[in-house]
This record gives sequence, structure tokens and C-alpha cells, in this order.
Amino acid sequence: MTEKNQAMEVKDQKQVPVKGSERTRDWPCFVPRADIVETKEDYVLTMDLPGVDEKEIDITLDKNTLTINGYSNVERPEGYSLAAAEYRVGDYERSFRLTDTIDREGIQASYTDGVLNLTLPKAEEAKARKIPVQVE
Repeated sequence: MTEKNQAMEVKDQKQVPVKGSERTRDWPCFVPRADIVETKEDYVLTMDLPGVDEKEIDITLDKNTLTINGYSNVERPEGYSLAAAEYRVGDYERSFRLTDTIDREGIQASYTDGVLNLTLPKAEEAKARKIPVQVE
């Protein structure tokens, strides 16, 4: 995927900036890192959402913007107190702007062991194809 022909615009951020809005949940919201792999047929987006239950993932497509939200509800076991914390608990939010090369109707999502996988199929006109040469 070249810089000129990106199907999704990606911004690298650590924590979601607040732009004139406030969150209703009292913990941080992070921008999860994502890997995007291009195949002949589609783009595959892989994103870590640790601590998020599959029922707490919200994926929306509004016009050209694909937004992924994951809400974590990490509970500490009863009778235990935290001795050290290296892992920060928070929610996740990430948006991608899609181009016309994506078939929006065919987008599929799966979630296993804290890893979200989105398959974004290429639109028919965006797929590479062989052009036959006619002999006259």
C-alpha cells in the first residue's frame, strides 16, 4: 500500500484528545495501535483491545469514517489489593477514513483473546485484474 493510494488514513496517537467534548466514563481513553495488511482481495486490520469484552465493542461506519470503540470493565478479585500496577486500564477509540476502494457492505469483524480483526474487502473496480490483449 503506497502513501498515494492508501485505502485508510491512519494517525498515530497515544491517548484520544478531547475536542470540545467530555467523556462520561471516568477513565482514560487510548488510541490502540493497529496493523493493516493488504492482500489481492481485501485489507485486514488487526487491533489489540486488552480487557474488552466482545459485547463491549462498538464498530460504526458513518459515511467514510469507520470508528471502533472498546469499553473495558476490569474488575479486581474480591479480597485482593493492588500491590503494583504497570498496566493502565482504559477504553479504546480509533477512527479510519475509508476511500471508495473499500466495499462497505462486505466489512466483517471477529474478536478472539483481546484481538479485533476487521476484513475490509476491496471494491470490484479497485481489485487488480489482467487485461487481455486482443489480436486483430
